[in-house]
Order: sequence, then C-alpha cells, then structure tokens
Amino acid sequence: MSATILNAGEKRLVLVSGRAHTELAVEVAKGLGIDLVPTTAYDFANGEIYARFGESVRGADAFVLQSHAAPINQWIMEQLLMVDALKRASAKTITVVAPFFGYARQDKKHRGREPISARLMCDLFLAAGADRLMSVDMHTAQIQGFFDGPVDHLWAMPILVDYVRTRVDTSQVTVVSPDAGRIRVAEQWAAKLGGGPLAFVHKSRDIRSPNRTVSNRVVGDVEGRSCVLVDDMIDTAGTISGAVRVVLDAGAKDVIVVATHGILSDPAVDRLSQCGAREVVITDTLPIPEERRFGSLTVLSIAPLIARAIREVFDDGSVTSLFDGQT
Repeated sequence: MSATILNAGEKRLVLVSGRAHTELAVEVAKGLGIDLVPTTAYDFANGEIYARFGESVRGADAFVLQSHAAPINQWIMEQLLMVDALKRASAKTITVVAPFFGYARQDKKHRGREPISARLMCDLFLAAGADRLMSVDMHTAQIQGFFDGPVDHLWAMPILVDYVRTRVDTSQVTVVSPDAGRIRVAEQWAAKLGGGPLAFVHKSRDIRSPNRTVSNRVVGDVEGRSCVLVDDMIDTAGTISGAVRVVLDAGAKDVIVVATHGILSDPAVDRLSQCGAREVVITDTLPIPEERRFGSLTVLSIAPLIARAIREVFDDGSVTSLFDGQT
C-alpha cells in the first residue's frame, strides 16, 4: 500500500492539501492512517499560483482539503487550481473539503445589484471539476442547494457540546443566541445541554456597513445563570463581544462563548479578551497563529470529525450517522 493511498478493494483514496492550513491537513491524514500526497505549490512574482502533485492520482477518489483563511481569495484560487489539476490527471472523483467555506455570508441579496457570492463559489468549484463538497457549519444550510452535486454539511456541535459539558453545571445553563436568526441552533444546543431555557440578544445591523452591529438587550432568563453564547463564526467579534456585555449586564453569572470558526480579524482578539467572557471556545477549522491566541481561548481539533466524514464518503457509508440524524 502506498503511503498516500488507502485501498478498499479496487478503490483508492488520496488526500491533497493546499497551503492555507497544513497543520489541519496533517492531522486529518493521521486520522485516516495515510500520508498527504506530495504537492508542489508556489506563487509567481505577479501572484499567480502554480500547483502540481508528486505522484499519480489516476483512478483515485481524491479529497482536496483547503480552509479559506486569510488571504481568502488566494487560497480559494489555489484550491480551484488543485481541483483542475486532479481532473486533468484523471482522478475518478474529486471532493472539495473546505472546513471554512468562503463567501458563505453572502448567500442572498439584501439590496438590488448585489451578487450572491456563495452561489458563485459553488459554480466555480463545479466548473473546475469538483464532484462533491464537504464543509463544516456553513453560515446557512441553503448553500447546500447552490452546488449541483452531493454536499456533506458537517456539524462541529458534538465536539463543542462534549467540551462545554465539562465546563458548566448543566442544571444552571441558559443557551443564548447572539441574534434571532440563530434561535434554531440555540434550541439544539439547549436540548443537548439538558433542556434549559433559551435567550437571544436583540441587535440591529446596518447592511450597508460590514462588521457593524449594535447589541441592544437580551430576551430571556439569564439572571444568575451560566450562559453559553453560541454562533457559527467570530470575525471581528463586534457582535459576540457586544452580546457578552449585554448578557452580563442583564445579571448573568458568567458567559462562555462558543463558535465553530475563529476568523479573528482585527480587532477581534482585543475585543474578546476584554469583553468579560469566562472562556472563548472555537475549533481549528481555520489556522489560529500564536499572536491571535489569548488566555481565555480554547481551540478544539476538528480533524477527527473531518477524517471520519471522509472515511464514510469513501466507503459509501452514512455521513448523517455521525450526527445522530441531524443534518
């Protein structure tokens, strides 16, 4: 058996990675019991990207792992080129694995003359040669319908819930949504943490100004309780840090912030470290460099989940079974 190929009968699995988050790719490969396919990738002087694989992928089921970290457009382009290279090298199937899927927030038109960028992303990967998409906690589930092929929408909730259970007294927990739009997710969190009460933060947003929201008041029972504030991503942390302050001002005992994707664009680190949250819990779907880590930050590994999902896809198994039927 090749170091980079897992055999199951006549099938072959290969895992290739771009340069955006190689640490995660290495951990996923370990979970699969294989090595990454040797890959050469570099930038020309004008910014163009070159990519080539160091061994044959002919007839293989190929998985291309690249999380869309900053600089996001560079890493998306690199993944597109890697998909094209796999197609031209006669890979049997190509699955795009994007733990954090770029442009997912632009999934609909708020005003006239705007793009639906999430749809364009799916079209680009399809045109490049992708047969399947896999991602973790997309901003909205409707993005699955933008890609003309199978989409595996993975949930980080089991990993996050298991950790949070060790940090709180579940009989004294209120799950808080940072806005009304994520109440459904908060309900699922509450059910897994013992069925406690729910709350949400009422906020206003100017759709003409990116990363700008105002948290106004909390709706629900938080006084004297440990609050778990849940969201899918933290970018500049304006929404989440404002929500923490509103919940604490309403009498909460303490607040743990939980999110899947830690984008942590400036000034997120300063805001999170000063907002009053007892702990901020994220996964490593995106690379978190040392300079963006702080004392109350906890980073959980998403690699075991991605490895299990890749294995289920390769073995024609059930990805849904990883999440107790929740998709």
